Order: sequence, then structure tokens, then C-alpha cells
Amino acid sequence: MQERLEAKITGRVQMVMFRDFSQRKARRLGLVGTVQNMPNGSVSVVAEGKREDLEKFLVLLHKGSILSRVENVNVVWGVATGEFTDFKIVF
Repeated sequence: MQERLEAKITGRVQMVMFRDFSQRKARRLGLVGTVQNMPNGSVSVVAEGKREDLEKFLVLLHKGSILSRVENVNVVWGVATGEFTDFKIVF
């Protein structure tokens, strides 16, 4: 069964390759969805896939890119909508 992970990541997560990091890790895990910078300085991630892979991705989001400093990851779990075909960076 496919599930959905929605995460809001705060800290030093913009201008530190966090979106690229997220996209690479999600694709490697076979996840689909989006990652985008938000006006308030946070990053929003929506990912869909197998629960096991989403949990691995969540661990990576807590770690972040080499230049980032993740302070908080707020997570909401749900049922996959099937709206995505790839994992993309939203600009």
C-alpha cells in the first residue's frame, strides 16, 4: 500500500542544496512527490511511496544536506493520492 508523507522542515534549509539533496534521496528510494522552498524560510516536502521507504527518507530529511542545519521536521502521514509520477523540485 502506498502512503503519503508531508513534511515541513525548518532550520538552515534554504540556499544549502537541501532541495537537491531531498530530490536525489527520494529518487534513490523510488519515491515520487515534490520539494519546495517556502516564503517563511522552511522547506516543504510531499512524498509518496511504500511506508518503509518513506521512513528511510524521513531519517534523511532529519539529517539534511551537508551544509544544512535541520532544527525541526513536522510530519503528517496520509494515504497516497497517486498525483505524482516523479520527484520534482518546485521553483
